[in-house]
Amino acid sequence: MKSAGARFDYLPARMAMLSLRKPSGESLRRFLMAQANLPFSYSSVGATATTPPDGYVVDRARIKLGEGEPVFQAARAALQRWEQFRLGWVEAWPANTLIQSGQVVALLAHAIGLSWLNSCRIVYVVDETQPNCKFGFAYGTLPAHVESGEERFLIEWDRGENSVWFDILAFSRPNHFLARLGYPFVRRMQDRFRRDSAAAMLRAVTNPDLRL
Repeated sequence: MKSAGARFDYLPARMAMLSLRKPSGESLRRFLMAQANLPFSYSSVGATATTPPDGYVVDRARIKLGEGEPVFQAARAALQRWEQFRLGWVEAWPANTLIQSGQVVALLAHAIGLSWLNSCRIVYVVDETQPNCKFGFAYGTLPAHVESGEERFLIEWDRGENSVWFDILAFSRPNHFLARLGYPFVRRMQDRFRRDSAAAMLRAVTNPDLRL
């Protein structure tokens, strides 16, 4: 008898994955292989770099991480190792996915006794030194994601004020019937993710052990 986690192997590639157990590494690998060449599930690809499109809910969170270049470099390193997803109830897989355009990543969330597996592809990377230092990236949803849209994570060092900020910008709308059915719950989870993600980045730049 196969475990509940094995169910991920047999669901259609264009559906968000749902299971009672965390999927195995092999299941996650197959999931990403099935998603790798599929198109984005929305048309306004790259819009977090300009203006989010109409018809989507737009969310933003911004937190000051500290001041100076050491804080910026620590935050940059944290973003490169997906520290904003090391939340206990959410994780990115593989955790060592390179921050490069075209890279596909699985996002696994645990809530109400279930594991939700979603797929995204990195749309673009930000790496600027003038006039302010910026580093970040945006990913967009693929067909196997409960939502449709894009999310950008950005670290910015304002040289004039010497302040370092972590900024999240996202636009989304439901892409799965369960997300539409339980939309108030989905919105609470999105709010929770932004809060927890910001807190994780703040820990990453203030805890010496996380700067390695």
